[in-house]
Amino acid sequence: MNLTTRIAVIGVGNEFRHDDGVGWAVVAQMAKRAEERPLPSGTALLVCDGDPARLIALWEDAYLAIVVDAAHAHPGHPGRLHRLKLDNGQLSQTGSATSSHGLGLGDAVELARELDRLPGQLVVYAVEGANSSLGIGLSAPVAAIVEALAERIAEEIALHVGSAGSR
Repeated sequence: MNLTTRIAVIGVGNEFRHDDGVGWAVVAQMAKRAEERPLPSGTALLVCDGDPARLIALWEDAYLAIVVDAAHAHPGHPGRLHRLKLDNGQLSQTGSATSSHGLGLGDAVELARELDRLPGQLVVYAVEGANSSLGIGLSAPVAAIVEALAERIAEEIALHVGSAGSR
């Protein structure tokens, strides 16, 4: 991350574990979309394997960090989307979705808080997955949400940039 990056969109996961690659797929869709409809200057589209130290390095200088990750929920509904926002240093969350990685985003947030390396604002989009076994390609219900989620994130970025400009 460099000093000109104001907004970081980070796809978390492993594209070789089926639905765990949804974060990477959303970032790829956003890059494709940006060819025709560019994102605001200073927006970085990034991917990460979920390691807390790497996540922190990607978001620490951003005014807005948006993280997209696969989630497990019980009971699960593959393709269901959860939006979480960092409030008072805690991820606000409804439901029981958790990261599909051994160390979750909550661990990265806690570590970043201790190190004073949180982004200005943090939003997490967690997509419930159906299959995290080895292999490539998303399950149908998860693949179905990728394009709409990329659009939603682009709209959220535009709203953030618009509200920051009015301050």
